[in-house]
Amino acid sequence: MDNFEEYLRQGEPDKVEKAKVWKTAIGLQQVDGLTPSDYLIETAKQNIEGNISIEEVKQLIDNYYIQSPARETENRTEEADKVSARIVEVLSEQTFTFSPAEYLAIHRRLFQGIYSHAGKVRDYNITKKEWVLNGDTVLYASADSLMATLEYDFEQERKFSYKGLGQQEVIEHIAHFISYLWQIHIFGEGNTRATAIFLIKYLRKLGFKDVSNELF
Repeated sequence: MDNFEEYLRQGEPDKVEKAKVWKTAIGLQQVDGLTPSDYLIETAKQNIEGNISIEEVKQLIDNYYIQSPARETENRTEEADKVSARIVEVLSEQTFTFSPAEYLAIHRRLFQGIYSHAGKVRDYNITKKEWVLNGDTVLYASADSLMATLEYDFEQERKFSYKGLGQQEVIEHIAHFISYLWQIHIFGEGNTRATAIFLIKYLRKLGFKDVSNELF
């Protein structure tokens, strides 16, 4: 993850901000053991330099894989590249609504064309061995109650008042909320990355401006 350190050291505000977002986007791919291509890194640097827009980055990445489909290997490099660029786009936008619809929309934007279920609630039960839990599993929400559980958690968070709380208390409460949200595991795949992006946007709304993948 040293690809963008030169920009962070230079201290130019616009480049620093873009470098932080790219570092977060690429770092979050490690959640699923994915590594973006060298082409993505070089294209990201062009964006940080201000030579191309994020929309142009996405087009270049799309064309890169259209021209040579063989580049999509077993390590899911295409997924890592496309999702990284999409995360940068979402995090660069100054828009956010605290709602289940926003959560579903983030997943759809990140994984459209990659997963057939992008932005859709799973209709089957799942169990997974999580590497972050040393291979142990988690009891995820049942498919029959996913939306009801999601809406309940959002409603409880809406009712909660942060007034008068210290920063540590705020952080502890948010940690509980986001862990409950993640444990629902409402999507077939991509839950952690979508939840992380939703959390970053929510934290910004609450006044936490400097949020990166190091948090996760």
